[in-house]
Amino acid sequence: MPTETDADVRAGPAAAAPLRSVAELPGPRGWPLVGNLLQFDLPRLHQQFEAWAERHGPTYRLRLGRREVLVISDAQTIAGALRDRPDTWRRMRPIEAVIRETGGHGVFSAEGDDWRRQRRLVMGAFDPGHLKRFYPSLLRVTERLMASWCQAARRGEPIDLQASLMRYTVDVTAGLAFGADVNTLEAPHPLQQHLDKLFPMLFRRINLPFAYWRYLRLPIDREHDRHLAHVHEAVRGFIRAARQRLQDDPSRRERPSDLLEAMLAAQDVDGGALTEEELAGNVLTVLLAGEDTTANTLSWAIWLLHEHPDDWQALVAEVDAALGDALLPPSFDAARGLATIEASVSEAMRLKPVAPLLFMEANRETALAGFRLPPGAVVFCLMRRAALDARLAEDVADFRPGRWYDGAQRVTQKASMPFGAGPRLCPGRYLALLEMKMVLAMLARNFELQYVGTASGAPPQERMAFTMFPVGLQMRLTERRMH
Repeated sequence: MPTETDADVRAGPAAAAPLRSVAELPGPRGWPLVGNLLQFDLPRLHQQFEAWAERHGPTYRLRLGRREVLVISDAQTIAGALRDRPDTWRRMRPIEAVIRETGGHGVFSAEGDDWRRQRRLVMGAFDPGHLKRFYPSLLRVTERLMASWCQAARRGEPIDLQASLMRYTVDVTAGLAFGADVNTLEAPHPLQQHLDKLFPMLFRRINLPFAYWRYLRLPIDREHDRHLAHVHEAVRGFIRAARQRLQDDPSRRERPSDLLEAMLAAQDVDGGALTEEELAGNVLTVLLAGEDTTANTLSWAIWLLHEHPDDWQALVAEVDAALGDALLPPSFDAARGLATIEASVSEAMRLKPVAPLLFMEANRETALAGFRLPPGAVVFCLMRRAALDARLAEDVADFRPGRWYDGAQRVTQKASMPFGAGPRLCPGRYLALLEMKMVLAMLARNFELQYVGTASGAPPQERMAFTMFPVGLQMRLTERRMH
């Protein structure tokens, strides 16, 4: 297979003009030796980078110690780089190292041929055929969420929106992915309490200038170790139970009943299965990603729909027409429809992406955005700013789900990449969209939105802890009908 050479780089479109050095770009003034590292405000890192783009331009420079970092916010440039993964680009090495330390090394953090092999084995577990067989479990968990919201509505109590949706997504992930009914919606479960603590620590460690925890364990690190040990115990339990099911009923290898059984049964083209480390890493990855990303996207979507009542009523009308007398989508195919919900979710992910930043590292010398980059060069992609580029549309900053039906807005649609782009497109996107359609259909069919917002009435603040989430969102509901 031919590979790109220096001559190819010089002859490509990016080399039409002489390539520049990243050091030539403007950027925020840093400190001696450490550059901009100690200036990072981690809870609002995405907003900080976006503000620097407003000040210094859509392409600017940061310094991490002695390393010059290219920061880009052009959607076409970002999409091109994502298409070149995993050969030209990879995730920043500290990300892989920190995730590997947690025992979570799976398809999310793997690179190169390791990623290609794992991708083949894991993707099969997320295909629509498997999800269709899992649908009864998803329906059961959504009914529990509806029951909990009915109780809150009858008592006139506010719902902690993010916390409620996090419990829901943990239950869905454990049930659909691992065949375990943890049922955190009806009773507290230790698994969810421990999972909640992992993402903030991962984000903190990835962005620290020095990996001190490899030499000195502070109290916060020892607490993290305790949470991680409990999660790994649960992971091992899920794997043991799935193996036992396959041993007791070998026919499950042909028709696995959950994603973990599918991963255990999967074989790549050479007949090799996932190693024990890879299996545990992918189980942990599914747990973490399945909890935070979908719950936070749903929280933002519900808030945005409440802020735009005409769009909410259009969604309610579609759900009423589609469901008839049913309180929930009665089948997998019914849930996969609901185009207005999909447009609303797509617009929420464009305005409030849970992954507004993407950090990449060059595997080899290359060119990007007119700059020559050596092997190991780091690029920060501002994913939200790319989707809110004022050149895309006059109303680009507005919540308008109708743009997803507008053929003239194809460029705006393509600028939004909430699941990534190129070969490393998120394998769990079908499951995430199915969950979001179920929750929003249930909400629209059964409840009136009385209030969605913070206790003070101010817009919810954005915070980063690996994913971007709203702070302090509450929801008050009344029932549309008695159950």
